[in-house]
Amino acid sequence: MGLISNGTTIFDAGALDSGLAKGAMTFIKKLTASSSGTLSFVNGASGVVLDGTYKEYLFTFNNLHPSAESRFSFQGSINGGSGYGVTATTTFFQAYHREDTGDSTLTYNANEDIEQATGLIHFGEQTDPSSGDHSNSGYLQLFNPSSTTFVKHFIARNSHNYVVNYLNSPSVSGYFNTTSAVNAIQFKFESGNIDAGDICLYGIS
Repeated sequence: MGLISNGTTIFDAGALDSGLAKGAMTFIKKLTASSSGTLSFVNGASGVVLDGTYKEYLFTFNNLHPSAESRFSFQGSINGGSGYGVTATTTFFQAYHREDTGDSTLTYNANEDIEQATGLIHFGEQTDPSSGDHSNSGYLQLFNPSSTTFVKHFIARNSHNYVVNYLNSPSVSGYFNTTSAVNAIQFKFESGNIDAGDICLYGIS
């Protein structure tokens, strides 16, 4: 028995109809850090696509290790990477779990909120590089960055080792408060370099 909606076959004999648009995640670019001050994805540069081709973009970051105790962060650009500092508003909450004592908590952190500011947007608390196995892994979703009608919403999740052997799982969401196209995203630690790790960019259709 098939499932038909508004004249379109959705399921037929238990399988999705072959003509139904199912969407796709398309790999665009991978950047690998090696004592890098920043990792930047600029539309039109080095094969990067960050325009109206897709209405959603996904950045994944894998085992980013800092050279100094610092917060992993990002910012956007509306001028092709000539400058980063788009006005943003965000909200921030996080869960902790300490590996040696079992201490844990879930908290809203107003100190990490951004209110119409142009500074770095933090993915979490400081990562301590003194332990060689500490790093940041997670993702950033950016919605419709080329729109000239709407602000540019984003959602970010991070799993990282906070100082004193905490697991920290922050969640950040917000928007770039601009109707100009956001055509570049830059990642960096608040201080020091990105010693190692990689970031991949995908387009979602």
